[in-house]
Amino acid sequence: MCQSEARRGPELRAAKWLHFPQLALRRRLGQLSCMSRPALKLRSWPLTVLYYLLPFGALRPLSRVGWRPVSRVALYKSVPTRLLSRAWGRLNQVELPHWLRGPVYSLYIWTFGVNMKEAAVEDLHHYRNLSEFFRRKLKPQARPVCGLHSVISPSDGKILNFGQVKNCEVEQVKGITYSLESFLGPRTSAGDLPFSPDTSCGSFKSQLVTREGNELYHCVIYLAPGDYHCFHSPTDWTVSHRRHFPGSLMSVNPGMARWIKELFCHNERVVLTGDWKHGFFSLTAVGATNVGSIRIYFDRDLHTNSPEYSKGSYNDFSFVTHANKEGIPMRKGEHLGEFNLGSTIVLIFEAPKDFDFKLKAGQKIRFGEALGSL
Repeated sequence: MCQSEARRGPELRAAKWLHFPQLALRRRLGQLSCMSRPALKLRSWPLTVLYYLLPFGALRPLSRVGWRPVSRVALYKSVPTRLLSRAWGRLNQVELPHWLRGPVYSLYIWTFGVNMKEAAVEDLHHYRNLSEFFRRKLKPQARPVCGLHSVISPSDGKILNFGQVKNCEVEQVKGITYSLESFLGPRTSAGDLPFSPDTSCGSFKSQLVTREGNELYHCVIYLAPGDYHCFHSPTDWTVSHRRHFPGSLMSVNPGMARWIKELFCHNERVVLTGDWKHGFFSLTAVGATNVGSIRIYFDRDLHTNSPEYSKGSYNDFSFVTHANKEGIPMRKGEHLGEFNLGSTIVLIFEAPKDFDFKLKAGQKIRFGEALGSL
């Protein structure tokens, strides 16, 4: 061996020793790539969590050897929100000791800015558990129903978006849209539905807009945890059909709605469709994390957040029967249903072209206040 090679021997050995962890990591990543998708997801998930939590990009060097973290959206979607929501529901049903009710509810009131002066029962000790407190009723005079406008807000909340439906796309927040057909579900030839089967976007919208000169409008209302959790009929209309979509229970706060495309189409929701004096009208209650329970007062067959469901499935129920040819009549302001904690309500309806919303995006609104009129 020549003298130069002899001198380089320790350097080569040192370089090989330093290179060994990288080779081992590449080999390990290669083994991961051969795993089945569920196994790979299980192995990669903890490392991805650390990747996003650790400061200063501590795990960023792993990308040099071929590892890629799961995206934040995919990571969030892998959280068992349905299971967590059912567990939260069970916890909400636990009766609190009398001495503990005041401190627990007071903390909630302070955190979310609840106005207990509007509650029908202001005494905190009256509410046996968190579920009863969330679903508290209001004093009759707390929410006067506007009689001058044809459509009122069905609930307390924040206006995320409103306006005409264009190109069969509806905005969940500004700039982030979802498909009208994906949200309402595929059309069916059942005679009790207000639309008939077709495949094109234009035809789908035209089946909803049943009268010449009308347009399709939408309004999205986000209910925060501190809001009144019951929702009411936004106008005088007749409910003819219910479609229940089991699904995820991801958070629907405005920040998450900007982050996840078609969030409302992924989440569990209950779509009520029917007619009002100007044609098609629908109200959709969208579930969210810890809001797996959606209750419609006149629909005893509805059961949400079941432990098992088939992804992409839906359940239809018609309120039109031989005995009742029209459906369920609802008066403006009448009690319609309730959430646990908070969620989102989406109105999609047909109206003449001169329908005018009395709203501003981002404004707070209360049940009974005007959404718009002709």
